[in-house]
Amino acid sequence: MVTWDDILRITRAENPAPPRRVERPDDDWRARLTPEEYRVTRGRGTERPFSSEMCSLFEPGRYACVCCDTVLFDSSEKFESGTGWPSFTQPTAPDVVAYHGDQSLGMHRVETTCNVCDAHLGHVFPDGPAPSGLRYCINAVSLKKIKGTDAV
Repeated sequence: MVTWDDILRITRAENPAPPRRVERPDDDWRARLTPEEYRVTRGRGTERPFSSEMCSLFEPGRYACVCCDTVLFDSSEKFESGTGWPSFTQPTAPDVVAYHGDQSLGMHRVETTCNVCDAHLGHVFPDGPAPSGLRYCINAVSLKKIKGTDAV
């Protein structure tokens, strides 16, 4: 289980090696993604809170990166945070999410990105439920719900 202390240590040191890498030219990302997906994932944007029905969906399944299909989160770790973005307590594996210190907007936060393709996902905070105490606050547009184990 990833802890807040682990995340702080990683942001000061180095993210784990990703399971694989996906790199594409910017033109390719623009062609593959909708304008909103591109703005959020490649441009480090944020979608409006409560703009996605994904916040209230809790059916079994997994959530993959919209850019590279890497499985990032499982519905068993999803919870209602009331923040307006899908929230999770843990990633599916310790090497699929990368952490970066974020000093934007006059705040000290930890940005989360896909460790495989560098897509911006959202942020992680130490105010989630037990046992991890983590809240991965993720832009719904950066995720796609998948069924089964057909994503990598």
